[in-house]
Amino acid sequence: MQVSRILPDLQCSLLCEEVRQDSNGNPFLIGVLSYLPVQQLPVTALRLCMFNRWSSGVGQFVESVRLIAPDKTTVIRKSELKFELRDPMISASNVTAFTQVEFKVPGAYIIEVLVDDVMKLRYPVPLLLAQQPPQTPKAPAEPAA
Repeated sequence: MQVSRILPDLQCSLLCEEVRQDSNGNPFLIGVLSYLPVQQLPVTALRLCMFNRWSSGVGQFVESVRLIAPDKTTVIRKSELKFELRDPMISASNVTAFTQVEFKVPGAYIIEVLVDDVMKLRYPVPLLLAQQPPQTPKAPAEPAA
């Protein structure tokens, strides 16, 4: 029996600073992020990459990636990408790059990954505002003798 369509499994989804391709063709991820530390707000991330790997599916699909604000309703960025799996034994690696992303408030941003409008994964990426160390007052300069 020939199967014409099986919805794929999301094998992994990682937020990182960059994805490159090694000389052997394999991707390597740079700066895998579990949270976003910042010194001040608002701040603009020049580039954030989403690495998603799909497997165990057959057919043509549309991957959707959404970055959602801490209010859980505002979609800051959205991307859609078509891909195909011809055999359930192969996988597809998709990379989505969001550029010039402005973060205005601290809190838990949400990343959603869907395939053909079916939610596969939803996870938080906290944006943490780093505390500035207290500044110590400088001692007055001593007059020259």
